[in-house]
Amino acid sequence: MYDISFTQNRELSWLKFNERVLEEASEKNVELFERLKFFSIFDTNFEEFFMVRVGSLTDINDMKKKVIDNKTLMNAQEQLDCIMDESKKLYEKKDSVYEDLKKDLQKENVNICKVDDLDYKEKRLVYYYFNSAIAPILSFQIVDRVHPFPQIPNLAIVVLFQLTSQSKSKKQFMGLIQVPDKIKRYFKLSDTKVVLIEDIIREFGQEIFDNYECQSKYILSVTRNADIDYDDEDLEFDDDYRSYMKKMIKLRKRLRPVRLEINEFPNDDTKDFLLKNLNLTQHRMFVTKSPMRCGFLFDLVYDMPKDVIQKYTYEEFSPQDSSMISKEKSVIEQVYDKDLFLSFPYESIDPFIRLLNEAAEDESVVSIKITIYRLAKNSEITKALIKAAENGKEVVVLMELRARFDEENNILWSSRLENAGCRIIYGFDHYKCHSKVCLITKIKDEKISYITQIGTGNYNEKTAKLYTDFSYMTTRQEIGEDAKELFDNFLLGNLNGEYKHLMVSPHSMQVGLEKLINEQIEKAKVSDDGYIRIKMNSISDRKLIDKLSKASCKGVKIDLMVRGICCLVPGIKDKTENINVYQVVGRFLEHHRIYQFGKAENCKLYISSADFMTRNIRKRVEVAVPIYDDFIKHRILNFMDIMFDDDTKIRKLNPDKSYSRIENTENKNAQEILINIAKENSEKQKSEVNDDDRVINSKCNNNANQDNNDSKRINLFDKIKNFFKNLTH
Repeated sequence: MYDISFTQNRELSWLKFNERVLEEASEKNVELFERLKFFSIFDTNFEEFFMVRVGSLTDINDMKKKVIDNKTLMNAQEQLDCIMDESKKLYEKKDSVYEDLKKDLQKENVNICKVDDLDYKEKRLVYYYFNSAIAPILSFQIVDRVHPFPQIPNLAIVVLFQLTSQSKSKKQFMGLIQVPDKIKRYFKLSDTKVVLIEDIIREFGQEIFDNYECQSKYILSVTRNADIDYDDEDLEFDDDYRSYMKKMIKLRKRLRPVRLEINEFPNDDTKDFLLKNLNLTQHRMFVTKSPMRCGFLFDLVYDMPKDVIQKYTYEEFSPQDSSMISKEKSVIEQVYDKDLFLSFPYESIDPFIRLLNEAAEDESVVSIKITIYRLAKNSEITKALIKAAENGKEVVVLMELRARFDEENNILWSSRLENAGCRIIYGFDHYKCHSKVCLITKIKDEKISYITQIGTGNYNEKTAKLYTDFSYMTTRQEIGEDAKELFDNFLLGNLNGEYKHLMVSPHSMQVGLEKLINEQIEKAKVSDDGYIRIKMNSISDRKLIDKLSKASCKGVKIDLMVRGICCLVPGIKDKTENINVYQVVGRFLEHHRIYQFGKAENCKLYISSADFMTRNIRKRVEVAVPIYDDFIKHRILNFMDIMFDDDTKIRKLNPDKSYSRIENTENKNAQEILINIAKENSEKQKSEVNDDDRVINSKCNNNANQDNNDSKRINLFDKIKNFFKNLTH
């Protein structure tokens, strides 16, 4: 039997994380439009949670599987009951935050209005827009004996009208109008004043049902289970895996409902009608006065006048040039000189894209092999791979088509890559490939060498500007040989490979992590040096939680930074009293996975694609790489110090499972500090390059004057040659 005195349920822990996102939307010291974005992120997160996690638990419960949560001993139904109770509280908080946001927006003359809020002229304008632009494209239906309740698409917004016939019978009907997704979600009355399309339809849509009297009207949305079982043997399997995945994506749109949202509590007739036709209990119906499907708020922010955007958003920041990598030299040359390292989004992903483009053109490069999980829609990385294939390189791409909600994009890119001559493999049955590994093989003078890149985040130029991740590039042959073995095993379908330096799940990650924890336990027996510091997105794996608890009981000091799910409860006497757990939610999405075992520079340090979740450790292909380079190790440790030293965006997990603020004494915002460091390093590098250029020009000019007094005839190449010749004398 499991000890549940120091653990909590993963779903309830995740809801606390999303509440933290909502808290950021309520922070008065966060820029106003950024608060709108956090509100949107909260809502989008909530959608996915119901589609995936609630969907999965619903399936388990429906199949009467006796699955018990090993952190709380709750069965699926008990977990669902707790989720619904906590979700109702979150809806109340969501509505409260939205009302505050609306008021703060109004103070700044930015208005999201209801039709009732408009004056006569504005209403006339909205009515004209309804008739000219909305009504012609509406999809609507009466529900009666010969018109059955329609299949409402997942996440579609629908306006429901409770209608009564004008005949003597006064027979009741329900009319449904789906809000079209081919137009913007809002109509602009002015630069800073909008009204939502669903509110316009609610106001004027009854005209479509002009043979009926309208008794009541509601705005609603249905969330469907999207937790597709990719291994379901009952589904027709096509020889082409891409075709199979397309069928699975279509299936997602019509799976069973798991949630009903509605803008006000319906009368009994409407409530019974909806719950019966959607096969839901009232526990799954959530009343919300704030908008549904809030992704449109991002569009709204950037649809404002430029001066308004600048006033109410973060100060503009673009990823900076890396301080380690010169723009003036080939990246391949530089990585053969020393290990290279990028920190996203503070530094640009461009050097890695340059590396791929150089490899595509380099005659000594014979192959590029890469694992891909999520790609940008317009991916420069895949364009470089296509160029390499067209130039005769062997290009092997392990494309994970099962990256949830990115399946269609990955299917599209896999076709393009294959058509260009790349060799595409699709991972493994029952195991998603989530690792981020790229291996470039060179043969020069009959000697084989490897350039290996391993990261914590996806090969995605868009998210590299939004998510915090590391990218490590090295020509250390011991790492390259392990990476070669890894790709060889991929091609053979072997998940049980042995590696000397890399930790790879599902075979060796668990064993490797337990060994590293045991080393710190042994240290703690003889000194105070036993220490573990880990930054990750989630921890839910029972075995690793128990192992960390054991380390804590043996005197190992443990600091964890866990952005999302944390099933380990810290500070429990005789269980986790030596463990601290922190969380940072800020401008960028914290996404690194960093494992530090031991103190300071003598520690063993890894970066990885894997969180401490059962799926990552035992059900996915993940890779952790050791950092041997002293400079890069020092840089990562300094980064960790900055993150754990935050006193603005950081929260601490308490023994009662709540989160609390750290006393703000120095107003240290880790992400802002890292932005400033990146800017300073970039400026310093530019300054050094300019200084070098000035020295070169000065020396060359002096040399040219001494030679023939005709500097205008000396081209840049000759100047540089003369400069270096001059230095040797």
